[in-house]
Amino acid sequence: MTLRFAAIGIDHRHVYGMASNLIEAGASFAGWWTEGHPGTEAGFLERFPDVPRAASPEALLDDPSIALILLSGIPRDRAGWAVKAMEAGKDVMSDKPGCTTLEQLDAIRATVAATGRIWSVDFSERFEVPAVTRAAELVAEGAIGRVIQTVGLGPHRLNRATRPDWFFDRDAYGGILTDIASHQIDQFLYFTGSTGAEITLASVANYANPDDPGLQDFGEIALRSPQGHGYIRVDWYTPDALPTWGDGRLTILGTEGYIELRKYVDVGHDGTDHLILVNATRCERIDASGAGLPYFARLLADIRDRTETAMPQAHAFTVCELALRAQAMAEGARA
Repeated sequence: MTLRFAAIGIDHRHVYGMASNLIEAGASFAGWWTEGHPGTEAGFLERFPDVPRAASPEALLDDPSIALILLSGIPRDRAGWAVKAMEAGKDVMSDKPGCTTLEQLDAIRATVAATGRIWSVDFSERFEVPAVTRAAELVAEGAIGRVIQTVGLGPHRLNRATRPDWFFDRDAYGGILTDIASHQIDQFLYFTGSTGAEITLASVANYANPDDPGLQDFGEIALRSPQGHGYIRVDWYTPDALPTWGDGRLTILGTEGYIELRKYVDVGHDGTDHLILVNATRCERIDASGAGLPYFARLLADIRDRTETAMPQAHAFTVCELALRAQAMAEGARA
C-alpha cells in the first residue's frame, strides 16, 4: 500500500525537498495546510500543483489514511505541531530545527515515549546530499581508517529581500546554532559514531547586520566525545557572486586518510557533490552526484516496519539537545 503524507506549515523552502524526495521514494502527497500565505507558497504550488490545500490542519490530522506529517512552518511552532500529530497517531518528519527550546524537546520526547510514534528531523545537509551518502560508504569500507574529527562549514546567503519577519526574530528561529548548526552536529555524531558529546566552545555574533538585532549572522561550536572531535562554523555571509546559496563543506579526518566534501559548488569545477579522497593508495576527486538519498526510502520502511533504519530516534534527540545547549552556552543563558 502506498504511504500517504501531508504537510503542515510550508514557511521554509526545505519543504520542497522533503516532499519531492518522499514522492521519489514512492509515497503519495495527500494534502497540505499552512497559516496564511507565506512567500514560499508560489514555489510550493509550482512544484505540487495537484496537491489539495486542506481547510484546516485538523482535516489532515483526523484523516486515518495519512501516516506521516511533514512540518516546515515557523521553527518555534514545529514542536507543538509534532506533538499534536503524534497524539493523532501520525509519524512526523520535521524540517530542522525540530524544536527551539529544551522545554519543547522534553515535550517531544515524552510524546514519543507515550505514543510510540517516529519523530524524525530531515537534516538535509546529510540526507539530501549524495556526496554524504558516498562518504558514508567509503568510511564504512575503511577507506580512511577510524574517523577522529569532522570539520563542518555551513555558510548561507542572507537573501534579505525574500526573508519573512520571523527570520530576524531570535525566538522564532531559535538562534543560529539551534537552526543551521544542527546539520553539522548531526554529521559529527554520525561520522564519529558518537552517541553524545561535550560542548567545549560555543559562540554567536552579529557582525554585519546591526540593524537586525535579532539576527545572529555568525556562529561556531567545538565538540568532543570519546570517539572524536568536531568543529563547526555557520554564517550568513555567502557573497552574491557564488552561483548557489552556500559553499557547504565537510572534512572527515580518519587515522588513515581524509575525505573532503564540497557539497553544492566547487569553484572552477562544474556540478555538485564533489568528493576528494586521500589515503595511502588513492588521491582522487570523485563525482558523487549519483550516490542516492537513502534516508527517504528508509523512513518509509521504518513507518511500515516500526524500525529505526533511517535515523535512530535517540540520535535525533541528541542532535537537537546539543544544538540547544550550544546556543544557550553561546548566549550565556541557562542550559
